Amino acid sequence: MWKWLHPYAKAEDSYALAGKLMPWFLILTIPSFIIGLVWGLLFAPADYQQGDSFRIIYIHVPAAMMAMGAYSAMAIAAFIGLVWQLRLAEMAVAATAPVGAVYTFIALFTGAAWGKPMWGAWWVWDARLTSELILLFVYMGIIALYNAFSDKVLAGRAASILTLVGVINLPIIHFSVVWWNTLHQGATITKFEQPSIATEMLIPLLVMIFSFATFLGFMILYRFRNELLKREQHRAWVIKLVHAKERG
Repeated sequence: MWKWLHPYAKAEDSYALAGKLMPWFLILTIPSFIIGLVWGLLFAPADYQQGDSFRIIYIHVPAAMMAMGAYSAMAIAAFIGLVWQLRLAEMAVAATAPVGAVYTFIALFTGAAWGKPMWGAWWVWDARLTSELILLFVYMGIIALYNAFSDKVLAGRAASILTLVGVINLPIIHFSVVWWNTLHQGATITKFEQPSIATEMLIPLLVMIFSFATFLGFMILYRFRNELLKREQHRAWVIKLVHAKERG
């Protein structure tokens, strides 16, 4: 495996690989998003307690899961970058942070819209909501820290360190509904033995989670390629690439 991965330590090869993978992620995203959204909004049955208000779950839950998934991927990349001194891993951290921040904002916004009819308030200082808000602040802090340094090597290292520090918030988010008495509902789809959601509602939700995940992959690759071009703009392979596009 390491022999297969070793060539992609070169920026040029990683750029090319990301370009090959991007269309596949997009091809998977578009139909799954359309199918999941139409199925969830129009054909899934209404919840017996919440009525049609529950349908925001098809945006809220996938966004919240991908917000944490993106941060987990950043933490892995940060660890690899710091331990093995791989510049590309630190670039991946910088590329992923804005995408994860957007997913977190969507999760918070849709959660507030869902909370209003259910709890009678747009926001409560609930353990799950508060820890999710902290996640957004951590994302923003990483983005700000990375952009605060003109030396991008130092910036990548600093952003990676902050990313690893912020990992402590992930288990707090996940277990907050277990550790504290909160208004937020507990686990549903992660209880594989007996999910707390009807199959007719669960299937479109899983499709939406898949579409959010593939789009996350697409956006990370897109931003990773841009980060590579910015960091490597004076290298021969980038200059050659720009000239080739200008001629084309």
